[in-house]
Amino acid sequence: MKTVIIKYNAGNVQSVMYALDRLGAGYLLTDDEAEIRSADKVIFPGVGEASTAMAYLRERGLDTLIPSLKQPVLGTCVGMQLMCRYSEENNTTCMGIFDIDVRRFPTTPGYKVPHMGWNSISNLRSPLTAGLPEQAYMYFVHSYAADVCDYTIAECEYVRPFSAMLHKENFYAAQFHCEISGNVGQRILENFLRL
Repeated sequence: MKTVIIKYNAGNVQSVMYALDRLGAGYLLTDDEAEIRSADKVIFPGVGEASTAMAYLRERGLDTLIPSLKQPVLGTCVGMQLMCRYSEENNTTCMGIFDIDVRRFPTTPGYKVPHMGWNSISNLRSPLTAGLPEQAYMYFVHSYAADVCDYTIAECEYVRPFSAMLHKENFYAAQFHCEISGNVGQRILENFLRL
């Protein structure tokens, strides 16, 4: 099985590579269209700021390549947000795989933004969450989030309920960092590789 990690300037690729190493999964880090298209599984990680990341994707044609993929694709953190329609972060038009906007958490007494640290996810309804307990804890670092919607396959609450995970056709996404969420995050990656 060929797994590709998409190489771009907002990828937290080292952590993802370590996580795949722990699973004994081979992978290739690349931004080459032919390599990405020929992969069995594609991972689209992300850390950073939406508009800069989208500009980089557009320069390399990845903004049109990623939505056209037919194999299972997993986006994480900013990767998930870029798969949505629009982000309030610097007024950014994203790839539109998921027809939902990403909004900043409002300033709310008792809550710090960014939402950073461990939080539980609930209403799990996906092959990716098979074997996970309801209220499994995942590691989050983000100031923006997609609302709960028809694509939501796991939810979290911080300031407001939001989509912890999304799914549409062959596209899956997680707002949290699977690769640094311990055994539960590792299980999601393992389930993804088994799809």
